[in-house]
Amino acid sequence: MKHLTLLFLLFSAVLTAQDTPEFFTKADNFLKTYVENGNVKYAEIKENPEDLKQLLNLAKRFETNPEEEEIFKAFWINAYNLGVIDGIVKNYPVKSPLEIEGFFDKQPHSLGLKSVTLDEIEHELVFGNFPQEERFHFALVCAAKSCPQLISEAYMPGILEQQLQEQTLNTLNDPEFIRINGNQVLLSEIFNWYKEDFTSKGQSFIQYVNQFRTNKISERKTVDFYEYNWELNDL
Repeated sequence: MKHLTLLFLLFSAVLTAQDTPEFFTKADNFLKTYVENGNVKYAEIKENPEDLKQLLNLAKRFETNPEEEEIFKAFWINAYNLGVIDGIVKNYPVKSPLEIEGFFDKQPHSLGLKSVTLDEIEHELVFGNFPQEERFHFALVCAAKSCPQLISEAYMPGILEQQLQEQTLNTLNDPEFIRINGNQVLLSEIFNWYKEDFTSKGQSFIQYVNQFRTNKISERKTVDFYEYNWELNDL
């Protein structure tokens, strides 16, 4: 019986590996290779661009359907982050994504059988289809130091919920992202820019953040926003 159970587990593992689209496997390998502690090895990618080119070629032909939620969400999160990396590498060296004209709203990317800008991915494909999932804000990384850290793995169907939750927990417990200063709590401008996403259920910013905090923040503290650092997240 034990042998049958072992064979079943091994067979299931093989099926799972085979069912994982090539894009996700290659994206995972790429991010493990070129992302470290939230920073990207842009210079290395620039010198050896073949891995990124192959990955983007897979992403270009990837067909998505919002009804296949986990695959759709995971693909477009990864597609956004890879599009950001590609946009930086094409213009590297740069000190900030803001140095590149139209980086977010005009530069087109061929992804998922579409020609889309980064803003279109974020606002139309990701939040447009899943407006209640505010945790996307901590997974979509805009190449700036004040962004949530880019994880060194791909977002994957099957474990996406776990990854989003872990990324949100890590981000909202990071003392650089949520800064406590005496009677004041300083939040990222992300909360200011997307206020409705975090307060739509009638909660305050602090109440939202405390859902994920190990050390809760007193609701008596005043809330302000620190200046966003657009310096490149270059390793």
